[in-house]
Amino acid sequence: MSSAFWLGWRAVLGLGVRSKTAQNLLRTREGVLNLPSESMAPAVDRLALTTGSDPVPGGKRKRGYFHVADKFERAGLTPVASSTVAPPRVAECPVAMEVVVEAVHPVGEDGGVVAFEVRVQRVFVHESIRMAGTEDRIDPDTWRPLIMSFQKFYGLGPQVHPSTLARIPERLYRGPDIERARQVAS
Repeated sequence: MSSAFWLGWRAVLGLGVRSKTAQNLLRTREGVLNLPSESMAPAVDRLALTTGSDPVPGGKRKRGYFHVADKFERAGLTPVASSTVAPPRVAECPVAMEVVVEAVHPVGEDGGVVAFEVRVQRVFVHESIRMAGTEDRIDPDTWRPLIMSFQKFYGLGPQVHPSTLARIPERLYRGPDIERARQVAS
């Protein structure tokens, strides 16, 4: 995945259309977004040059990619059954979101890149990063997400100070997708 950004309970994911991930999203219209912590960088790196495509496409082969049938085993991670979609979640990821594809947008003229708009149906959060006394808040002082920027891994630095926007109650930002997600059967 080359990019991701969030809009409430939706995400836009940028992918090469020939990637196995893009093909799976187009075929099944569902997936899981597993968000690793910075401590998981070695596991993520073990997957960096792998593909589910067999045979390995020529372009990927030239860049050093190789086929791996079981990426969970390769990374040393544990699959967990999802509750609203077929693909499994990664047990070790502090945040996992089950998503469905809402729209697909071609990007550029050559058709090689596509933007997937996905809607979150279910969110799973490890207790270790949950804000004390809440059911649906992540403590930003305890979760350290892994971020890749220009092919380098980064974590987060210390807080500068709360934003002025933090004075607005979070419930005032909630859109209809949250209520829609609550109605999705497990």
